[in-house]
Amino acid sequence: MKYILIIGDGMADNPVAELGDKTPLQYANIPQMDALAGAGVLGSVLTVPEAMPAGSDTAILSIFGSDPALFYGGRASLEAAAKGIKLNPGDIAYRCNMLSVDNGLVFEEKKILSHSAGAIQGEISDKLITDLFNTPDFIKAAQKEKMTIYPGNSFRHIAVQHLDKAPTDSLKLTPPHDYIGDIIGKHLPKGSERADTLTDLMRLANTILEDHPINEKRRKAGEMPANCIWFWAQGRATGLPDFRMKYNKTGSVISAVPLCQGIGVLMGLKKITVEGATGELNTNYEGKVEAAIKSLETEDFTAIHIEAPDECTHNGDLKGKLQAIEWIDSRILIPLMQKLDDKGIDYKMLVISDHKTLISTRGHSGEPVPFMIFDSREDRKTGMVFCEEDAQSGEFVPDGTRLMEILFQ
Repeated sequence: MKYILIIGDGMADNPVAELGDKTPLQYANIPQMDALAGAGVLGSVLTVPEAMPAGSDTAILSIFGSDPALFYGGRASLEAAAKGIKLNPGDIAYRCNMLSVDNGLVFEEKKILSHSAGAIQGEISDKLITDLFNTPDFIKAAQKEKMTIYPGNSFRHIAVQHLDKAPTDSLKLTPPHDYIGDIIGKHLPKGSERADTLTDLMRLANTILEDHPINEKRRKAGEMPANCIWFWAQGRATGLPDFRMKYNKTGSVISAVPLCQGIGVLMGLKKITVEGATGELNTNYEGKVEAAIKSLETEDFTAIHIEAPDECTHNGDLKGKLQAIEWIDSRILIPLMQKLDDKGIDYKMLVISDHKTLISTRGHSGEPVPFMIFDSREDRKTGMVFCEEDAQSGEFVPDGTRLMEILFQ
C-alpha cells in the first residue's frame, strides 16, 4: 500500500459573486476530484488552531501531524531548513520578500502593488538581492544589524540576524500578501527597537532598488519592478517530530516552496526538487507526477504541494485560480492515478486545501477546509463532490494533526 498527499494551496474559498455565488471549487471543472469525493471519505478539517495565524506554515504543520501550538517557531526558520541554513541559538531568520511598491514620494505612503514583485523568478531576483546587499550603504547598515542574506531563486529570500541571544521583545511583522493595495505605513514592523532597524533597512532598500538597471528594464517591458524588500515571518531554530518514528512510514515531499520543503526536511522526509517547478500557475505539473511515481518505488508516502491557487488568489486572479484548480485535477490527479493503476499499486490518497485563500480579501482565512481520503480498493458511492458545502455535511475533524493518522489507518 502506498500513501499520497495532494495539497492544493489555498484552493478553498467562500462563495464568489462573479461565479454566481459558487466557490471556485464548485465552479471549476474538476471531474476527478469530484469522482474521488464520491468514492471516498469527504469531510472538513480545522488545520489552523484557534488563536494562531492563518497561513501555510501553521496549516501544513498540522497536516503533517506536527501540532503548531507545540512546534511552531516561525515560518522563516522552516524555510531556512529547506535551504540547509543552520540557525544558531541566538539567530533570527526572516523571510525577505521582493515587493513591488508604487513610486510615491514618501516611503510610508507607498502602496504594496505585489507581494512577489510580479512573481519575479530565478537569477534576476537573486542578482537584485545580491546587488542590494553588496551596495556600500546597505552593506554598512546590514553589518550593523549583523544580518546575512541567502538568495532564494524566486521572490522568497531568507535573511538571518545573528544575535548573541534570542530576543524576548514583542516584534510584530505582517505578511505582505495579506495587504496588497494597502499603504505601507499601516503594516511596517512594530513593537520593539528591532522594528525600527528593519524598517530603516526596508526604506534604504527601496531607495537603492528603485533605479536599479534590472528594474528599469522590467518597467520598459511592462513588468513590475522589484523595488522593495519586506521582512516578515521571523523564526528561531526549531525541530519537528520524526515522520518515520511517528508513523512508521518513509516518505518524500515534492514542492517548489521552501516552507513545505523545510517542514519535510525537519521531519526526516526527502526533499525532491523538480526542474521547472516555480510555485506559480505555470509550473511543471507533469514533472511532479513523474517525481512522485519514482519516489513511490522506494518510499511508502509522498506529498505533492501545488502553490498556484494561493498565489493566483493573492494576485486577485480569479481566472488563474480556477485554472490552477482544474490543472491539479487534469495534470496531477488524472495522470498520477493512471500511472498507479497501470502498475497495479494499491494506494490511499488525501487531497486537501491547506487553508482558505479568499478572492474577496486576497488573504488567508483559518476557517475549516474540505478534505477527502480515497482508497483505491473501495468505492463508497456517496454521490458527494469536492467542495466546501458538501464537505460540511461529512465528517468534521477539529484537529488537523489527526489527518495523517486517519490516512494511515
